[in-house]
Amino acid sequence: MANAIETASTASDGMRDQHGRRIDYLRISVTDRCDLRCRYCMSEKMQFLPRREILTLEEIAIIASRFIARGVRRIRLSGGEPLVRRDFADLARALGRHVKSGALDELTLSTNGTQLAKHAQGLFDVGMRRINVSLDALDPDIFAHITRGGDVAQVLAGLEAARTAGLKVKINTVALRGVNQDQILPLLHFCESRGFDLTLIETMPLGEIEQARADQYLPLSEAIEPIRAEHELVPLDYRTGGPARYFALTGLKTRLGLITPLSENFCAGCNRMRLTCQGRIYMCLGHEAHVDLKAAFREKGVAGIDTLLDRALATKPIAHSFSVARDAAPSTHRHMNVTGG
Repeated sequence: MANAIETASTASDGMRDQHGRRIDYLRISVTDRCDLRCRYCMSEKMQFLPRREILTLEEIAIIASRFIARGVRRIRLSGGEPLVRRDFADLARALGRHVKSGALDELTLSTNGTQLAKHAQGLFDVGMRRINVSLDALDPDIFAHITRGGDVAQVLAGLEAARTAGLKVKINTVALRGVNQDQILPLLHFCESRGFDLTLIETMPLGEIEQARADQYLPLSEAIEPIRAEHELVPLDYRTGGPARYFALTGLKTRLGLITPLSENFCAGCNRMRLTCQGRIYMCLGHEAHVDLKAAFREKGVAGIDTLLDRALATKPIAHSFSVARDAAPSTHRHMNVTGG
């Protein structure tokens, strides 16, 4: 595996889509499987992809190397839950070589934290320096309700292991009306006590779930009211490559990020593509249009990848069309765990 992906060729002047946006960020879903069943993310009885349809980790690494050669500077590994993939560490090690060589600026991870205690030190060792951890509640009962049976103690243990390993942590919290509104301020105080940052996210209409999105949706302007009551929000120039807008909070060291796909569209600055574990490139989280890199690579090798990347750039839409109106259908048939966070 190492021989196939040890180096990436020199980056060109980068990839630009049909709207002139530079694409320098790749998010890779290494598996659609997850050990939680979060209510806003997936249905209770999910049908996961058969293993024969999934890219091998060597294929993921080769495809990622081609993106790096075309100008991608940041890669985020996600899922599903990426750490449930048995040989995840091999992929992280392979991609970490690009960070150590300078070909990549950053390799990061999005995780639900349940498996983090046993992986944290290994993530640091391969070159990761920061991770995102999904945590929607500190209260064990609320956490178990949102995740359909998850144990928040596992996540807290993983967070402590990440901090001990030297990883910078950002907590991602999906704001859910009537479910975790009263958890937002405790989560902020928790992050302040641990040296973590906090990002709040509006729920997104991806895939069919049991509950109406209109009932879940909580605009962040409303979600942050308890924070505003205690702290002034001061806009920051700080960016991490994703869509969050960051704020300093008076009296605190924790930065607050806001991701507002519904109340305040951020598509004009989109710099991302997403590679699924099936080998499909989705040009936009909120659209079904995609190209199949797995088929192209298996038939034509690296040349097939480049041809389809050019096609993807030429068809990347200007914006998503999310709606959580009560009569609106989900923006996509696929759930978030398929495309990756």
